[in-house]
Parts: sequence; structure tokens; C-alpha cells
Amino acid sequence: MRGVSAPLELEATDYHTAGEPFRIVTAGAPAITGGNVRERRETARGSAEIDRVRRLLCHEPRGHADMYGCFVVPPDDGGAQFGALFWHKDGYSTACGHGTIALGVWAVDTGRIHAAPDGDTELAIDVPSGRVLARVRRRAGRVLSVAFRNVPSYVLARSVPVETSRGAAEVDLSFGGAIYASLDAASLGLSVTPDRYSELVTVGREVKRALDGGLHARHPSDERLSGVYGTIIFEALSRDGEGLHQRNVTVFADGEVDRSPCGSGTSARLALLHADGQLGKHGLLRHESIVATEFRGRVVETVRAEERDAVITEVDGMAFRTGEHRFLLDPHDELGTGFVLR
Repeated sequence: MRGVSAPLELEATDYHTAGEPFRIVTAGAPAITGGNVRERRETARGSAEIDRVRRLLCHEPRGHADMYGCFVVPPDDGGAQFGALFWHKDGYSTACGHGTIALGVWAVDTGRIHAAPDGDTELAIDVPSGRVLARVRRRAGRVLSVAFRNVPSYVLARSVPVETSRGAAEVDLSFGGAIYASLDAASLGLSVTPDRYSELVTVGREVKRALDGGLHARHPSDERLSGVYGTIIFEALSRDGEGLHQRNVTVFADGEVDRSPCGSGTSARLALLHADGQLGKHGLLRHESIVATEFRGRVVETVRAEERDAVITEVDGMAFRTGEHRFLLDPHDELGTGFVLR
């Protein structure tokens, strides 16, 4: 009927990677212009039309305060198969390891990337922090795991003092595609367990807010990558001949909690552990999440990046499809793109 607006329609495929949600928009998103993925992120941040879609998919009643997802966009050049623009309830991130793992599974399962039923298939994905490489392992036509090789990761600052509601703390900052502040849970009398969830979120938010706009949170060469993306509160569990076993919870955005061990955060942790001499080249970090899922991370190469020592890391995990969705926004819906209560 003339004069009646059609509802906004979007299609998406949902995965979880080690418990953390990841929503891939497959149809209905507006075009996002830019010469590369980093520029497309800036376009999305400044566009009410594009951000409307992010809010619709993140906010209740279609999402929740801990939702995560991406727009699939063109790659920067012919060296990658596609690009990804990551988002969460508060905006657009520069990197997402758990999302990269999900995208590897999605690309093979949907036939976007041709893969033999047995063996490894490699693909390149352009993200705002740079180009990441994913290796998808299949057996008898089923994906078993995805390992992604990240952009160079490196230490930014050590023993930075921060005041929290639980007392004074010292944090280390490192880059793993995004900037993370690492804090030993024991230093504040905490453990990384579900029963301490609220306390962990409070501390994570306090650390991020204290450091986010400061000198230590500046990327060495590109202000678009600056800012503390998340606080990694970790707990050392054990050491053996193969490497280290640690548990962490990553609190990012404004109090959003990563259910997975955090992929880019695992790279940031590996940079610190390697610089400390706690984990050598090819040594294994079994990185456990607050819900007891696990990524396996290693330093595979030492390099120079941003005029400092850096490492190339590989992080291995798995994602599983949880649903196929067609989302609608009725133009008469008074809630519009929804709401969040945190």
C-alpha cells in the first residue's frame, strides 16, 4: 500500500566461539564505503544508517548487552578473501579473535571458500587492525578447529599504577590487534570464577576507564587503534613441560564480558609472557575462560613492529553454528532499534 513503510529486514548467521556469541550479517546491511577496512570502520562509526543496524542486532529484544558480531565487507586488496568489520553493543572494535575463528568456520561451511573434506584450508581476512590468516582444519567434511595467525603483538607499558575500588593495582598494557590492560586477579584478592563475576566486571571497568584516554593507551602510529579496548584479569593455574595454563576474564567495551578466552586478548597475553621469558617460541599457553572453555596460543615468530620487539602468535579454537535468523524492524515499533539495561 502506498505510504506504508516496509520493515527493515536483515539476515544473519549466529555462531558461538568457546561460548562467546558472534552474529554474521549476511543480507540487508547498507553499503559501507572506504578504501580499506580501517576506513570502513570510521565510516560505520559516523553513519546513523549503519549504526542503526548495529544497534538493532546488539540491543534487546533481538540481542543483549554481551552481543558481538560483524559486517562482512570487501577486502583491502586481492590478497584476502574478504574483510570483517566487528561490532558490539558500544561500537566497533579493531580486532576480534573469536570472531575470526567463527568466520573461518562460516566461510568453509557456506562454500564461500572452497575446502577439501580432509586437511587444512588457509584464508586471509582483512580487519581494522590488519590482515589475519586463518587455517581451517577439516576431517571427513567436518570442521575440527580454526587457528588464526594474528597481526604483530607487542608490549606497550609495564606496571602502570591504577586505583580501583579494591585498592591499588599495577597493570601491563599490550597490543594484540587491540590494546589490553592485563591484571593479576590475585593482586586484588580475586579469582577468575563465576561467583566473582560482578566484582571482576567492576574492576575491569575501573581499569579501562582509568587508562583509556592516557598516554599508555596510545597506539604507536595510528590513533584509530588507540584506547584500552579491554581489561584482561588473569589467574595463573599451572606450568608444565609444554607451557602454561592460565584462566582469564576479559571485560571490554562498557562492562561487556567475553565468555571465550578472548582471541586477540590471548595474543596480547602471549606478547607479555614471551617478553617476560615465561613462554618461549612455540611454547603453549592453554588459555581458559571464565566458563572453562579454552584457546591454545603459541608464539610462532619473533619480529620487529612499530620500532619494538614483537611476536606473531597463533591462536587455535572452534566455533559452532547456533542459528540462522531473519530480523525485522517494523517502522511502527515504538522500541525501534531496542534498548540495553547495562
